[in-house]
Formats: sequence, C-alpha cells, structure tokens
Amino acid sequence: MQADQWLDRIACLAGQPRQVDDLPGGLTNHNYRVRTATCDVVVRISPPTTGLLAVDREHEWLNSKAAHAAGVGAPVVDYLPGEGVLVVGFLPGRTFTSADVGANLPRIARALRRLHAGPDFASRFDMFDVQRRYLGIVGDLGVEIPSGYAALAPTMARVEAALRRFPEPMVPCHNDLLAANVLDDGGDLRIVDYEYSGMNEASFELGNLVNESRLDHDHLAQVVEAYYGRVDQRLLARAELWGLAGRYAWTLWGAIQHEVSDVDHDFWAFAMERYEPAAQLLGSSRLESLLDGAASGSGEPS
Repeated sequence: MQADQWLDRIACLAGQPRQVDDLPGGLTNHNYRVRTATCDVVVRISPPTTGLLAVDREHEWLNSKAAHAAGVGAPVVDYLPGEGVLVVGFLPGRTFTSADVGANLPRIARALRRLHAGPDFASRFDMFDVQRRYLGIVGDLGVEIPSGYAALAPTMARVEAALRRFPEPMVPCHNDLLAANVLDDGGDLRIVDYEYSGMNEASFELGNLVNESRLDHDHLAQVVEAYYGRVDQRLLARAELWGLAGRYAWTLWGAIQHEVSDVDHDFWAFAMERYEPAAQLLGSSRLESLLDGAASGSGEPS
C-alpha cells in the first residue's frame, strides 16, 4: 500500500490537505512527518518483516503511551491495530548525534530516571531471550552471520549466569537508545521510538546507550555516576556486560536485516560494528574481572 493510502485511514489526517515529508534515518520503518491545518504528527509505517525482530506493535503502542505519561515520550495520536501503523505528535527539537550523546550524558541520565520511574510497560525485554529468538530465525532462514559468532556462545553463557545471579529491579526501559532516538529542544530531553521497549534492568539501558554511540569506558563511568549518584565496580561491570550482551544480540539483528529489509542501509556493516568489539571483549583477560564484579551481591542500586 502506498503511503497516501495509509494516511487516508488515519482519522486525524483523512480528508484534509496535508504536507508529507519523509523523515530519514529509520533503520526499521518508513517514517513521515504529516502536517494539516489541525495537526502535526509523525506516522510510522512498519514492513511485515519487523515481526522477525522481536517487535510487538501492540506493546509498542501501550509503552509509548506510558513513556508520554512519564514526560519523556511523544503523545500517541492514533494506532491501527494489526497494521503496523503508529501515529505520534511531532516533537520539535534537534536529533542527537553520537557526539551529542557523549556531551550530554547527565541530561540523558535525568531523562532515563524519569522514564524508569514512570508507569510500568506492558512487556518484558530480556536481551538473552531476544538473542536466542534471533538465532532461531537465523537458522530457519539460513541467514549469514559473522565467522566465529557461534563459538562465542559458551562464554556468553557465563556472562548470562553472572548477570542472573543478583538481578536488579525491573523498570520501564527504552532498550534501543541510538543517538537518533534522543531529541533536544533546549529543555528536558525527549526519547522516541519504543519498538524494543519493555521492563528491564536499568544497567542494560546505560551499557547499551554507551555502546550504540561508540563511546568509551570513561563515558560509561560518567553516565553510571549520573544515573545512580555513585559509581562502583559492580555497577560498572553490570552495565558493561549488559552492553556486551546487547552487541552480541544486535549482531544477529543486523544480519537478519541484511537479509530481509527494504531500508537503504548497510546492515552487514551494522552487524560487524557490534560483533567485532563483542568478540574482542569476550576473548580478553578483562572479562573475568567483569564477571566477578557483576555477580557480586553488594546490594541494589539506589
């Protein structure tokens, strides 16, 4: 179906003159800013293949409403159940780059604390379970994955065991904090696109944030301190290992997208950008100290 046909099915847009502009940068969906005399919205249209990527559209809709209630997400205007179409209010502001993430970690930490203290999300997000689901899809479709990926599975099992030993409380997390999902209008930061949102440990959010912007360990320490009000080896180790789990799983996300997506993006490069640092850490001497630190029972974060 053409975009105009979808727009005609959205109540606030139907039967009105409208200006439609493509919004670039989406890695999964087709996004449009649509303006009429009465509304200014973003329409997100998802291809059917996103069902392979562990995205539940009804949960995304519900979680997007919860994120708005927390004062972090965009207002939800409409949703077409079963159609992969979500409509949210347009938020003015500048989209972050990776450099902006590195320069604004305390502000991002404040936004995350608001999100994590907000209404519970309708779903649970577990990166290890998602990785296993992706691995099954890779096998079913015969998707190519990076050489050596499977051989790292026993070491990743040790990472999972360490993180499971003393789990943190579950909070409503975004779970996909690419720089482009953070908006700055000069006030409180806003966070958009809740496809992978769900209840999760806050330390996953922090580790994944730093990794997705390709920041370093000093940045990780900075955002951990800004978020928790302190920094110690346990918190740092958990955030780094959850970030590692993200890289290991998102590698398969990129490989699947490389096989099935109609979005113009180099998804194989996306996969390798996550696989190579994951493989390096999994084979390093640092891993043992991280495992010990993450599994220590030094109490819950405040």
